[in-house]
Amino acid sequence: MRSVFNLRTMTALTIAAGSLLVATVASAAPAVPSEASSNEPARTPCGYFETEHDAKYNHCADNTHVVINVDTIWARDYTKCVGPGVTYLGSTDDIRFASYVGRTC
Repeated sequence: MRSVFNLRTMTALTIAAGSLLVATVASAAPAVPSEASSNEPARTPCGYFETEHDAKYNHCADNTHVVINVDTIWARDYTKCVGPGVTYLGSTDDIRFASYVGRTC
């Protein structure tokens, strides 16, 4: 009799946990604005990002230059020193990713 109670209890707990997980995931979904009504310009992300056809790196600090590693598709990867602001790296057809290597230049 004890094993049946444990099985029922475990089943109920599993269902409750699953419902909680579904509710948490549903509430964590980002809200989609009905239209862009904000007067603030879109913020450029820090680090590597892509636009429609361009690969770029945004170094958000305003007083340093850093070394990034540029991961290319067709050529050998390379490092590059970038200053504050957005640096154009090339076409997204040629650039796969770029990342900070941990040192200044």
